[in-house]
Amino acid sequence: MIKAGIIGSTGYAGNELVRLLLQHKEAKIVWYGSRSYIGEEYASVYRNMFRLVDETCLDDNMEALAEEADVIFTATPQGLCASLVTEEILKKTKIIDLSADFRIKDVKTYEQWYGIEHKSPQFIGEAVYGLCEINREQVKHARLVANPGCYPTCSTLSIYPLVKEGIIDPNTIIIDAKSGTSGAGRGAKLQNLFCEVNENIKAYGVTTHRHTPEIEEQLGYAAGCPVTLNFTPHLVPMNRGILVTAYASLAKDVTEQEIRAIYHNYYDSETFVRVLNPGDCPETRFVEGSNYVDVNVKLDSRTRRVIMMGAMDNLVKGAAGQAIQNMNLMFGLPETMGLMQVPMFP
Repeated sequence: MIKAGIIGSTGYAGNELVRLLLQHKEAKIVWYGSRSYIGEEYASVYRNMFRLVDETCLDDNMEALAEEADVIFTATPQGLCASLVTEEILKKTKIIDLSADFRIKDVKTYEQWYGIEHKSPQFIGEAVYGLCEINREQVKHARLVANPGCYPTCSTLSIYPLVKEGIIDPNTIIIDAKSGTSGAGRGAKLQNLFCEVNENIKAYGVTTHRHTPEIEEQLGYAAGCPVTLNFTPHLVPMNRGILVTAYASLAKDVTEQEIRAIYHNYYDSETFVRVLNPGDCPETRFVEGSNYVDVNVKLDSRTRRVIMMGAMDNLVKGAAGQAIQNMNLMFGLPETMGLMQVPMFP
C-alpha cells in the first residue's frame, strides 16, 4: 500500500487528489496538509467527504511528512514546493509537484514569467516533466516529477504528433484555449465571483500567460528546435473543463487522411487519449470528471492550415488525475489504476 501525503489538500486540485486516491486500491492518504485549515476536520472544508474522511488538516511540514509518506503531492502555489524540498527529503520519499516550480528547465525563464526567485534550482535538471504519454519511461525512474499544467497538457497532446512528424511549421502555431473557473483556484477573487463570470467570456493573460513558455518548451523538444507561439486563454462560465483550438501552417503537402493516420499511430495505444471520429469536435461535457483527453484534427486545404482540437477536465487529466497517473508509473503499478472513472454526463 502506497502511503500518500498531500500538501495543499484543500484547494480544488488537492480535493480532487483526495477524491481519486480514496478510490485507489493501492494507495492510502496519510497526511491532509492545508496551511489555511490546520486543525480543522477535512470533511468540514469539503462536505462531499462527510463520513468518507475523518482526518483533520495538518500543516505543510514536508520534513515530517517525508518520514511517513512514500509519495508527496504538492498542490500548492508556485514557489512553495521549491522552498521546501531538500536532498534529504528526496532520499526518503518521492515528490509529485502540481505547481510550475520544476516544469521549466531554464531558471531565468521561470523567474521571468512567474516573477519569483527559484529556491531550489539544483533539482530542476533531474525533475521529469510528467506528461505520461510522452515521458513515460523517464517518469518510471523519477524521484521528482513536475506535473504539467492544465493548458499545456491539453495543448501539447492536441498538437504534439504533427510537430514531432514535421507536418506543421511550429512557429506558426496559434492556440486559442478556454477554461472553467476552477482553473483559477479556490481563493476568493473579485474576477471569479458569480456575477463577474456568469453570462460572460473573456480573454486574459494575453501575450503574458505563464503557461506559454511551458508549451513552447515541450513543443520545442518535439520539433528539435526552439518554438515561439501565440497562446491566448479565455475564462468561460463553467466549473470544469479545458477546450483547445490550435492553428498552424503546413510544412508539407499532406492529406487529412494522412494527418489522421499520424494521430492514430501516436494515440491508439494510449488509454487516456481518444482520437475522435472524422468531423466530431471535442467537447468538455464528454470528458468531465475523467482522465480522458479527446482530440481531433481538421485540414483546411484552402488556407493550408491545420486545426488541432482537444478537450479535457482541468482538475483530472489537467492536475490530480495526471499526478496519480505519474504515481502509478513511479511505483510500478498499472498506469490506469484508480483512473478509469467514466466521464460524467449530463
